[in-house]
Formats: sequence, structure tokens, C-alpha cells
Amino acid sequence: MNLLHRLPPIWREAVEELWRRRLRTLLTLLGLIFGVGAIVAMQAVGEGSRREALRLVESLGLHNLIAEAKPQDEDTLKETRERSLGLTVADASAAMAVVPGAGSYAAEKRVRTHSVFSDAGHSDAQATGVSAAWFKLSSLDVAKGRALSAEDEASLAAVAVLGHQAATDLFPGADPIGQLAKVNHVWVEVVGVLADRDLGKEDVEGVKLGLESNRIYLPLASARARFRFQPQEDEIDRFLLRLDDPNQLAGGAGVLAALLDQRHAGMADYQLVVPQQLFQQHQKTQRIFQVVMGAIAGVSLLVGGIGIMNIMLANVLERRREIGLLRALGARRRDVVAQFLREASVICVVGALIGLLFGTVLAYLIATFAGWQVAWAPIPILLSAGFCALVGMAFGVYPARQAAQLDPITALRHE
Repeated sequence: MNLLHRLPPIWREAVEELWRRRLRTLLTLLGLIFGVGAIVAMQAVGEGSRREALRLVESLGLHNLIAEAKPQDEDTLKETRERSLGLTVADASAAMAVVPGAGSYAAEKRVRTHSVFSDAGHSDAQATGVSAAWFKLSSLDVAKGRALSAEDEASLAAVAVLGHQAATDLFPGADPIGQLAKVNHVWVEVVGVLADRDLGKEDVEGVKLGLESNRIYLPLASARARFRFQPQEDEIDRFLLRLDDPNQLAGGAGVLAALLDQRHAGMADYQLVVPQQLFQQHQKTQRIFQVVMGAIAGVSLLVGGIGIMNIMLANVLERRREIGLLRALGARRRDVVAQFLREASVICVVGALIGLLFGTVLAYLIATFAGWQVAWAPIPILLSAGFCALVGMAFGVYPARQAAQLDPITALRHE
């Protein structure tokens, strides 16, 4: 009430007039509240989904092209090896020489891991051999110690970098740097531990992510020299090719596909992944969701606008004598229009504010039950709420003009 008394008289009258018909006003507000709430929730969930997708894809490297060896059964693999050697480091080196804008590459070979333990604990981590540039191209940060180096690979050093979870399991409560861990039959010295990076998902658009937290990284040459692999296996399981200019990714992907097709004699024993395209595909899927939510919000706004027009027309009919008296006392048509537009404005502003609150609650409910992320971009949300309020105002113009056009004499005689 104190806040009401602080309003200018003309606005206080508008609020009091609507408060006298509060049930009708509340029912009118519902459509506007649902419309604004739906748009706010859509913006928050959509922005959260976009940021999450970008974060997931960045774990693959937005500037990278990724070539992966395809898993094949034993019979198919024998036929393939008659024409193709599979994915090799030489493929990556050739790509560096041929693909426009290629700046660096990194290769990976996964080790069949049977046991991982130390004197202090054991782990179910998987071991993998990587070249020195792998951490940079995969956006992996080292929290303790150092990353693997080209010297480690050249000397076939028995060293390892642990993921955060692997380090916790193998050396609970202790500093892993300089400690020894045994991977299958090979003892390795821990030289680094990765920073914890919980991606929250294991794949994006069907592409598996690295699960880096529970990995043990070894120098690629050391892994290939110290562990057993099947004779017909691919030399590497995948390689990342970093392009300096992201605008060249589409063209570079075409060149890389042609190169690998030629080197593998046309055998489809690899697949090419472009993380940037994964992000774009996710955005297309997200736009479908936004169109559906936008349609729902639009219907709600239409219903809300019609509700505002309905209550204002009802007010005009009920207050014809009041309007006639105002006109007889000298009120101009624009004064009557302004009075009814103020009442429509109060409905729109209150509906938009409650809608913002409702949309916030709705967004977090969706995030809780659907497992989606929520992120806030204030400017689009405020613009959306403002647009919704303008829609409501637009529906209030016609009743206001109808009130102003009433004949004063006829209005005063109205029962």
C-alpha cells in the first residue's frame, strides 16, 4: 500500500480501478504471464544448451579435423588390410603437407588395459599413447607437474600423465608426481596430473568424448614399443589436425577426406569428424526446439492480448456514464484514451514482471527434470519481456479509442 501511495495520482487511479475488478484482471494476466514465462524459459534453456554444446565441442577442438579408425570385425579387417594399412602416423604427416592451413597434428593409440595399480591404490582407468601435442590440441590443462614432451617420445620414456580421477584412485591423499604406477605389466613414473574437467556428458551429436578424467596418458612411441597390439590393428586410432584458420575447416575437411581416400585405396576404414559441424548440427536441432517453444509462447501472448482487449472493452461498457461525465466536464478524447491505456499498461507491466519470475522458475524446473543447462543472456530476455508488454499494449489501443469516441450525452443517459 505504501508503494501504491507513492505513485502519481493518475497511475494510482489506474491501479485502483483494476484492483476493484481483481479477479477479472488476474484471469487476464494469465495469458500474458504464460507467454512471457515461456519466452524467458526458452531463452534461458536455449542459451544454456548452446553454451553446453560449445563447451563439449571445444573439448574436441573447434579448429580441429579428426580422423578416426573404424572398428571392424576380424574377417572384414583381413579383407581391408589387403588394400589399406589402416590409419597411420604417415597419414597425419601427409595431411600436414597437403591440407591448406594445417598447423599441427597429434595422434592417439589406445592400449588394451587389464590392470592399473600403485602401492597406494588401484584404478579402472584406460591407458592411451599420445603424441606430445595432444594436450594442446585437446584443450587439456596440466594441474600438477608437466605434460608429455617430444623428448619423452624420442627416448621411449616410461612416464605418464594421469587424469584427475585416475590420480585420485591411484594415490589417494598423496602427491602423485614422481610416484610409480603399473599399467598392465609396465611400470611408469607419473610426471603430471590433468586439471579436472567434468564435461557432464559422454558424447555430443553421437560422437564420443574423451573421458579424460579417467585416463593414463603415455608417450605414443613408448606405448607402441612397450605394449602388445594385434598384428592387423591400425597404427593409431585417431589423429587431430589443427587448422590455423577456422574458415578453412570445410575446405580442409574435403581435402583431408580425398587424401585419406587415396591413401586407403578407397576403403572406408576411417571416419572424419569436424567438431565445428557438430556444433552447427546441434544448433539446428536447438532451433527446432526454439521454434516450437516460440509458437507456444506466441499463442499464449495472443490469448493474453485478447484477454486484455476483452477486459478493457468490458470496462468501457461498464463505465460509460463515467466516461460521459468526464467528457461533459471537459476531458478531451486523448485524455480518455490515455486513461484506458494507463490501465492496459499496468496490466502489461505487472504481467511481464510476473512472467519473468514464472519463466525463471520454469527454466530451472526444466533443467532439473530434463537434465538441461540454464544460462542467462539478460538483453534478449529483457527485450522479449518488453516486446510481450508492447503486444499487450497494442491490444489495449482499440478499447481505449472506443471509449474516447463515445458520445457524452448518450454515455450519460446509459443505465
